[in-house]
Amino acid sequence: MRQKKDWFMLFTLICGFLILGFILLPLIEMVFSTNITSLKDTISEKDVRASIWLSIYASTWASIISFLIGTPFAYFMARKQFAGKRLVESIIDLPIVIPHTVVGIALLSVVGKNFWVGKILYQLGIRMIGSVPGIITVLTFVGMPFYINTVKDRFEGIPPRLEKVSRSLGASSLATFLRITFPLAWRSVIAGMIMCWARAISEFGAVVIIAYHPMIAPVLIYERFESFGLNYSRPVAVWLIIISLSMFILLRLVTIPRGKGK
Repeated sequence: MRQKKDWFMLFTLICGFLILGFILLPLIEMVFSTNITSLKDTISEKDVRASIWLSIYASTWASIISFLIGTPFAYFMARKQFAGKRLVESIIDLPIVIPHTVVGIALLSVVGKNFWVGKILYQLGIRMIGSVPGIITVLTFVGMPFYINTVKDRFEGIPPRLEKVSRSLGASSLATFLRITFPLAWRSVIAGMIMCWARAISEFGAVVIIAYHPMIAPVLIYERFESFGLNYSRPVAVWLIIISLSMFILLRLVTIPRGKGK
């Protein structure tokens, strides 16, 4: 019997091609419009290397900070039910939906000398405006929700009965977390850190308000585009694409369990 064509599956395939084309076409055009010589010349410039390194450095610190304080909180949110939990989850997601310039202005209001937080930091000798700590603060603000949500979802997928068995055998809650829960969630922890890192390294709008200088890579790209045009800014953008693509390849390699796909 002749099988009927599955028009719906054909439609989903067409949508997939449209989405991939929408994402890849501008990126492929930019990459192939940049020759190898200009890439080499660009990366040989001291200010380019400094801005890319600062982006990597600040984004890495944002992911480390998210790991240190976000992991315990993600575990708490995954295991506890309490009044107002949905509100707390919405607050965690706020940095994702707030316009980036608004984030920058909000943080500038807090770390400025006219607010008590800014006064304390100033007395401690910590300068946030136009500094690397200020950049790290911004990148942590925008990247942490991605880490918390990724890790929280994984913690929720781990059966609580495993932890109850451990506790019934006399292990403390901390020992249970370190020996049972965390080893089962480590892939998601790494994935969350990479997601946080990737979101942080792409930030522009909030950073440019807190710290135009020292320049991270997205700010340098903007300055070069405004001052000299597309051809001068494009090689730096291509280098940032290469770095980001490398991190997402690493993300896929880390998050795919061994043996899957064989």
